[in-house]
Amino acid sequence: MITLKDKILSRVMKPTRYTGGELNAVMKDPSKVDIRFGFCFADVYEIAMSHLGLKILYHTLNDREDTWCERVFTPWVDMEEQMREHGMRLFALESGDEVTHFDVLGFTLQYELSYSNIVTMLNLAEIPLLSSERGEEYPLICGGGPCAYNAEPVADIFDFFQLGEGEEMMHECVDVIKEWTKEGKKNKKDVLERLARIPGVYVPSFYDIGYNDDGTIKSITPNNPNAPKTIMKRIMKDFDKTPAPNTIIVPYGEVVHDRVMLEVMRGCMRGCRFCQAGYIYRPLRERKPETLLGLAENLLSCSGFDEISLSSLSTSDFSGLPELTDGLLKFTEEKKIGLSLPSLRIDNFSLELMEKVQKVRKSGITFAPEAGTQRLRDVINKNITEEDIISSTRLLFAGGWTNVKLYFMIGLPTETDEDVKGIAELAGRVLDVYFETPKEERAKNINITVSTSSFVPKPFTAFQWFPMNKRDELIEKQNLIKASIPSRRIRYTYHDNKTSYLEGVFARGDRRLCKAIIRAVEKGCKFDGWGEHFKFDTWMEAFEECGIDPDWYAARERSYDEILPWDHIDVGVTKKFLMNENEKAKAAATTPHCRLKCSGCGAARFGTGVCRECGENA
Repeated sequence: MITLKDKILSRVMKPTRYTGGELNAVMKDPSKVDIRFGFCFADVYEIAMSHLGLKILYHTLNDREDTWCERVFTPWVDMEEQMREHGMRLFALESGDEVTHFDVLGFTLQYELSYSNIVTMLNLAEIPLLSSERGEEYPLICGGGPCAYNAEPVADIFDFFQLGEGEEMMHECVDVIKEWTKEGKKNKKDVLERLARIPGVYVPSFYDIGYNDDGTIKSITPNNPNAPKTIMKRIMKDFDKTPAPNTIIVPYGEVVHDRVMLEVMRGCMRGCRFCQAGYIYRPLRERKPETLLGLAENLLSCSGFDEISLSSLSTSDFSGLPELTDGLLKFTEEKKIGLSLPSLRIDNFSLELMEKVQKVRKSGITFAPEAGTQRLRDVINKNITEEDIISSTRLLFAGGWTNVKLYFMIGLPTETDEDVKGIAELAGRVLDVYFETPKEERAKNINITVSTSSFVPKPFTAFQWFPMNKRDELIEKQNLIKASIPSRRIRYTYHDNKTSYLEGVFARGDRRLCKAIIRAVEKGCKFDGWGEHFKFDTWMEAFEECGIDPDWYAARERSYDEILPWDHIDVGVTKKFLMNENEKAKAAATTPHCRLKCSGCGAARFGTGVCRECGENA
């Protein structure tokens, strides 16, 4: 029997985005579970299926007999057109059922430019957009992920957020929702009050926001006795015992990261002042090499993938890396399984390590100096020198590598034209190193790519008070780099500053932006992270129609006295520490990483990871 869905799939570009039924996907009888949970990722299948958090929580929830977690992704524009034409609602991949009457829809908020897709998905499901307009007959809408730490621009859409790591918190929430469901789902406020008592859960409707005459926030006040004044993030204290999937879904079609991902550690010890992830995932915690080796063998045997990637914010800082790579090579080399190490640091780069892990296949390598001059690298606390960069690339060229990518940011705090030109000059010095390498040692061709993105000041970083460069300033800096590149052998690419600008608006935004997001979707905005669908002018029209000045959010400097939209959230790193780091940045003074010296950031209160390892108390 050919269904309507089958007929529609014959008319879209990539039907495998919507079919489900992949190897290791979990199927259950819906009549035998208490909770139906839709794990929602506001992007297309091949992006969503590359996300490690989805793999972890999908299998963790499905390990429960009382819960069926299914995947729900944003249909591509061709599929959305067919669904609207034929009156189809948003559906889950596993069962094909419409999600309208699921118990929970949980969105992972990975990127600010996914907000329009969240609205599109709820529209397709025919679920009212605002939490205040949804009764008990609709699913509870929850959010998590990095953007949940300041989800104020979409706070009116969500019933609750889970702040921090969800491996335990997710189960606690499901337990509460299950109990409420068995009672007959009589009052949504009742279940939200129960959820608000769970550490790490934030119910935005339980907080009133007051504003000053100048538009800044006057107060953030709980309006319900169950709502804490401050919501502290959750972390997994024993990361080695943190749930990790022993099996993974094998997609029918190609996805962005078509490989096994091993999360070797969580958090970072480095303290780069621009890096939100480095602060919100503190403290650094590691898995044991023997744990990771067991996971690797299981995942390879159940999936058939031919590559393993070691996942973390700074893989070369993993203390068990030599033992792990030696163990992996015992079976990956024989089976021709590639091993990739993203997120390598220039200052602890090892050619011996690179030669070990790239025995199966040699790829290019990316280094991230981030800034073109030593002064600016000190401002951002990158803690690498030009000599680190030169010596590492010298090792690479002598080892036969030919593809080197250098990643930088423009628009960093205190940046001058000399700093911008320094990007091109540093790339030129790297090219000189290639030609200084004896011909018999180096490869014949050289490919150096300089890539820049625009700095976006993010919440919970030392730079959260700094303004973002305006678009015309960023364009001038991009043009200055182009004009300063010393050789045609160096290729320059740069990220679209329009998307960065919109990201900056939402990153530091408040609840008043929600109406503009909804209006922009009404005007046709979606897939804002995809260049071919991004409608910058339409977004500007939506802001204007809603009486919002986007520059006020993105390009305005903020004082230490101002109440920030996320000040009721606690990620463990104190505001006082971030202020101190901000002042040190202005003086171009650096802070050592956590294993060298505790800087008293506040994360020691969790009593785990590198904080306990160093024996320090902050």
